[in-house]
Amino acid sequence: MLFNYYGVIMRKVYLDHAATTPVDAEVLEAMIPFFSKKFGNASSLHSWGREAKQALEESRQKVADLINSDANEIVFTGGGTESDNLAIKGIAFKHGKGHIITSKIEHPAALETCKYLEKKGFKISYLPVDKYGLIDIENLEGEIREDTILISIMHANNEIGTIEPIEEIGKIAKKHGIIFHTDAVQSIGKIDIDVKKLNVDLLSISSHKIYGPKGVGALYVRRGTKLEPILHGGGHEQGMRSSTENIAGIVGFAKACELAKKRLKEDSAKMRRLRDKIIKSVLEIEEAYLTGHPEKRLPNNASFYFKGIEGESLVLMLDAKGIAASTGSACSSKKLQASHVLLAIGIKPEDAHGSLRLTLGRENDEDDIDYLLEVLPGVIHKLREISPMWKA
Repeated sequence: MLFNYYGVIMRKVYLDHAATTPVDAEVLEAMIPFFSKKFGNASSLHSWGREAKQALEESRQKVADLINSDANEIVFTGGGTESDNLAIKGIAFKHGKGHIITSKIEHPAALETCKYLEKKGFKISYLPVDKYGLIDIENLEGEIREDTILISIMHANNEIGTIEPIEEIGKIAKKHGIIFHTDAVQSIGKIDIDVKKLNVDLLSISSHKIYGPKGVGALYVRRGTKLEPILHGGGHEQGMRSSTENIAGIVGFAKACELAKKRLKEDSAKMRRLRDKIIKSVLEIEEAYLTGHPEKRLPNNASFYFKGIEGESLVLMLDAKGIAASTGSACSSKKLQASHVLLAIGIKPEDAHGSLRLTLGRENDEDDIDYLLEVLPGVIHKLREISPMWKA
């Protein structure tokens, strides 16, 4: 419960679901037995181990069902960042050398991995995007070289919500015989994902973005795709990810996937309606601008920038009113420089610092949005009154 200065209870509205989501009650219920009663190691031969192994494989099937893959193509990891690292480094180290194509707006989990590989002698092409954050297909194909070993382009951007033409990119990769990876951490559970239709060889997903626990994720690895593991040990997960499996976390992740599949149409329709209401109203504020594609965007993402204000102050003032939002990616929110995503789509650094990302979840309702839209204009006005960047 949150109280204001006068001791009056304020409404609490969480609009930062791109950063993380609460664990669903059904997910938590599914996990609890595996902490103390069904605590076996899935590699053990006795009944406790076999019980854990059965839960592991049943979970693998549930995750596979969400993306239309086979169960044996799912490799469990510690989260989206590890999945990206395993996909990109796994292909790079398997080849030993070569050229990788990615974009300038990838999540740091992919971008920093590519920068690391550059230091190891790999050649990286960072593709530009248009003002909406979209990749140019012809430009991408023009970057392909004889030594290109991997294309890694995210499915949907974590800051501005733009959905990339992954199916078309996959066709190009397949035509040229190049492995294709996509980071689907933000898109999973929001839009339909079919790995066969998307023509992807590797796809990263994370549990805590879809009402599952933190610290668990998965990498889809198309059958026949060879990866060099980045963790070595007991050869777990088909030799691709050594480490005793986090059965409780994996069971929770699988339950979250099961619920996401069941609720996808209902949740997406509701979030899209609320998102559109936010966008329509916010754009009525003076010098407010939508970032990302107006149509090809995630149903839960409404992202903006406002001239004459500073985004961190905006987030803190909204928080004081009981509203959780962000200026961009939670993974880079402690950095002082302007968002690399906003700079890549052509926004000036001083304007990029005035960004706001609002990301909806299944628990948000009309009253939440009404409260946001009641509070936000006043907060922006107050910030502009004290801002040296705002016109007099």
